Amino acid sequence: MILFDDAYRGRRVLVTGHTGFKGSWLSMWLARLGAHVSGIALDPDTSPSHWDLLGLGIDSRRLDLRNAAALREAVREVRPEVVFHLAAQSLVRRSYRDPLGTWNTNVMGTANLLEACRDVGGLRAVVIATSDKCYQNNEWCWGYRETDPLGGNDPYSASKAATELLAASYRRSFFAGGEAALIATARAGNVIGGGDWSEDRLVPDIVRAIAAGAEVQIRSPRATRPWQHVLEPLSGYLLLGARLLRGDDMFATAWNFGPGPEANLEVAAFLEAFTALWPDLRWRAEDMQGPHEAGQLNLDSARARTELGWRPVWEIGEAIERTVAWYRHHATHGLACSENQVDAFEQDAARGDAVWCR
Repeated sequence: MILFDDAYRGRRVLVTGHTGFKGSWLSMWLARLGAHVSGIALDPDTSPSHWDLLGLGIDSRRLDLRNAAALREAVREVRPEVVFHLAAQSLVRRSYRDPLGTWNTNVMGTANLLEACRDVGGLRAVVIATSDKCYQNNEWCWGYRETDPLGGNDPYSASKAATELLAASYRRSFFAGGEAALIATARAGNVIGGGDWSEDRLVPDIVRAIAAGAEVQIRSPRATRPWQHVLEPLSGYLLLGARLLRGDDMFATAWNFGPGPEANLEVAAFLEAFTALWPDLRWRAEDMQGPHEAGQLNLDSARARTELGWRPVWEIGEAIERTVAWYRHHATHGLACSENQVDAFEQDAARGDAVWCR
């Protein structure tokens, strides 16, 4: 089975944020695809961490993207052919506590990276992960499309909208024509999956509560989110990067990678499905005062399906089941079963109609 047209075999690939939840899964998958992976990130900010559990033997560099000089030197040494930029301050509630840190990391960190990339000969592709929260959220029931207005009330969401504008500006100003690298942005929905222990996220909060024998306090049980397993958007990022590496400049734009409408579940429905698989979960709704968070948020990923050929592989029930299985395995054995889950994902993709799997 050849994945992503074998685009990454032997390639020098840089992943920023490789020690984080999504970045660690992506780094592992790229290594499996035969890439020479380098990572730039801060130390993992949770213990345990998915990155530490994986034990990947890749070139791992620890530095802050806000340090422009150090970042430029690191990128120069790596000489990547393709960059996946996932490093970010990714938590909404933390962005209220530290707005300047969020803006500096998400916007100026990305600017520093793109400045460093301008000096790299042989760079062909840059995929920048932003967020579904980059849209001006009108709390409507249908999905946002790539042509809808950008916005964001909280510092995190607004910083991701600004990152989209920044990427578009660099694409037009400094990466246009000739042998310039192609730049695309990727907007994913709420991801779940094993190895996430971040603060103020539903699944990590659940797992911590189960381990402590406590109830989970739920702020917004009626909030709706487009839930998807972490491997779903990552498969989109990899497909997008492969198209850019091929020199298809029509793909150097913004893309949504979200689940179908059946996966847009209320938090309460998600909790019910989780409890059916792990009955130790106990939760209660709390009238908790806090900063504003979106009540409803959906993505329309029709363009990725029709133009990129990307398809989700695991429906929402399977995504929750795989997530529960990962954490239960870790709780019992202290190990990550991530490689096995990538195997299963690839096999299920091969049986389905996912174009990225040939």
